[in-house]
Amino acid sequence: MEKITLDTLIEERKFKHATVYTVTKSPNIAVVEATANYIPLDPFKEVFNYIGELTAKRGITKLIFDKRKLSVFHQPSMEWYFIEWKEKTFDLGLKTHRKILPLDDIFRQSVRIGREKINKSYPTKKFNSMDIQYFETVEEAIQK
Repeated sequence: MEKITLDTLIEERKFKHATVYTVTKSPNIAVVEATANYIPLDPFKEVFNYIGELTAKRGITKLIFDKRKLSVFHQPSMEWYFIEWKEKTFDLGLKTHRKILPLDDIFRQSVRIGREKINKSYPTKKFNSMDIQYFETVEEAIQK
């Protein structure tokens, strides 16, 4: 099993609250690393709209969102991400999503409750057909 090192990831773009990488040996995989404890909605949209552009240009099929530095859960961002953004990127071929959550039980519970609310409110949206899984490390998320 190959260890993830800094030379495994290529920095594509640094934002104020997050950095976007691609994976050297798997150029169809993008990684978003939260670099702040909170990402406001407009900067969040900027980061993920950039991922949408990368997906269209480079054929990204798998996205890993490393949220370990986040300490604030923001439901409006999650709703936009699932209801609008994932609808668009699904049609571009981005159908595999991996999440890495902080080791914070309250944050994890907030994510679970937020997902349940979105799933219940939007049962026919395309995100319901995506492969969405949670992992503890970027290495594990890349491999699975």
